[in-house]
Amino acid sequence: MSLQNRHPGLRHRAGGASLQTAKVVQNSGSCEGPNTIGSSFQQCHAAGDCSNSETSMVFRSTGASLIANSRCGVCCFVLVILLSFATRFYNLSEPAHVCWDETHFGKMGSYYINGTFFFDVHPPLGKMLIGLAGYLSGYNGTFPFQKPGDRYEQHSYVGMRAFCAFLGSCLVPFAYLIVLELTASLPAALLAAFILIFDTGCITISQYILLDPVLMFFIMGAVLSMARFNSQKNRPFSASWWFWLAITGINLGGALGVKFVGVFVILLVGQNTACDLWRLLGDLNITMVSFGKHLLARMLCLIVAPLCLYTAFFAVHFITLNKSGPGDGFYSSAFQSRLVGNTLHNASMPECRSKKFGVWIHYHTEECSDCRWLPTFTLAPLPRGCWSKATTDHSVYS
Repeated sequence: MSLQNRHPGLRHRAGGASLQTAKVVQNSGSCEGPNTIGSSFQQCHAAGDCSNSETSMVFRSTGASLIANSRCGVCCFVLVILLSFATRFYNLSEPAHVCWDETHFGKMGSYYINGTFFFDVHPPLGKMLIGLAGYLSGYNGTFPFQKPGDRYEQHSYVGMRAFCAFLGSCLVPFAYLIVLELTASLPAALLAAFILIFDTGCITISQYILLDPVLMFFIMGAVLSMARFNSQKNRPFSASWWFWLAITGINLGGALGVKFVGVFVILLVGQNTACDLWRLLGDLNITMVSFGKHLLARMLCLIVAPLCLYTAFFAVHFITLNKSGPGDGFYSSAFQSRLVGNTLHNASMPECRSKKFGVWIHYHTEECSDCRWLPTFTLAPLPRGCWSKATTDHSVYS
């Protein structure tokens, strides 16, 4: 028995709201349709007809869909897209020199093109995408990116800037759709869009080779897909329900794979999911088996999938960067022996357990300033439960 069957009055009120919305469809060919939907939604709240959250969600979802598909809604959305891309791509090639943190992220994009290993505090996805954009646009990864102000000269750098500008341009339509989905108000959606379109900071940060537009793309994509998923509550386990749930998980993995601050959007989606599950648990019409399916679906798409994507990003990172570079020293000798061009490349790394100190002993060589090779022993704590039959004693004299 559904919620409306248990409460005939609510069914009547929801039916009245649906009929009122249906009447608006007839006027959707003009700009009066979206405004009528928004005003009807406000009148419904004022009269107490939409006091139930589930009915309110259905009304907002229907209203947002009608606005988006109306002639006026489509025209407004196209206008938002055009203005967003025009402001971000305007004079993109200027200045023709390294600006701000392009020194770091442009250089790391070059590392991916050349396969040079490096170490950075941020996860690899954003830098890999920048490197891929540079590679596809003809950049050969030879520009050094030494300091801000260095001129690019003949090097192809616009492709990497265009990639960041494209993702930055998508933020405005995302904001428009998010506000439209949450409020079913065309004026509110346009206000949010125009605030971002003409925001100087948002424009500037989208025109350079930075991680910020990549990060914001996945964050706002996660919020948009979460809002769209919430509108599918009346159609659980449908194709659209699974689609928006999966897209939310992919965006969460992307946000965390660019910068660790992406964890905040994970907390937002997690809070929304917890509230949704709590509502389902309190619904007497939903069996525990059905609730378990809801729980497993969310765990699969919002926990397992993002973690798998995050791990896959690092797998691609280590496979791609197979040449010696500035990040070698942060890793063990055994890892350095796998990097082409490293002094330890393909060198054997004997390991033994010292009975006296209870540690692993890594033997390798280091080149000193006088060009002589000296043996070096690195001690690492012995993990619990690890035993080795090989035992050696070494004496090193200076």
